[in-house]
Amino acid sequence: MIKRIHILGASASGTSTLAEALSNRTGYCHFDTDDYYWIPTEVPFTQKRNIWERKELLKKDLENTSEWILSGSLCGWGDIFIQHFELVVYLSLPKEVRIKRLIEREIQRYGTEIEQNGKRYKLYNDFIEWASKYDEAGTHMRSKALHDIWLSKLPCPVLKIEGDKLVEERMNIVLKRLEWT
Repeated sequence: MIKRIHILGASASGTSTLAEALSNRTGYCHFDTDDYYWIPTEVPFTQKRNIWERKELLKKDLENTSEWILSGSLCGWGDIFIQHFELVVYLSLPKEVRIKRLIEREIQRYGTEIEQNGKRYKLYNDFIEWASKYDEAGTHMRSKALHDIWLSKLPCPVLKIEGDKLVEERMNIVLKRLEWT
């Protein structure tokens, strides 16, 4: 039985949401790469951890848990964990849907802080601009091109789920693959 799953995709493609739903259904622990990549700060998502520390923190959690779901991207910095994956799920959404979700999420998280005179205005605009490049960018950044190459080299099965589906639909696709149905 598959016990170690990695879910990735572009920002706002639903990786964390799907991982959380699967975790609730299966009882597997859910880990998110953002929790390892970023240092918790007063202004979130502004200070990166050094790569060695990210790897050590994630290694400890993955090695101390037999059944887990890891959401988010770790291409490049976390390739040492590939050997642990038994299934990788790649979520793909149209750019317009992702960016709309991303804007809604940022408004929900930060409210007026992302408005023109808000303290997160520049961070917000830079983030939306970065995320909007995902489909067209080369391999120099987190992009579809980078993910496609990374996915093609994985030694485990890859399940691609494309399109704007409900969380329940996506979860059922994965559960069917896990033979949970």
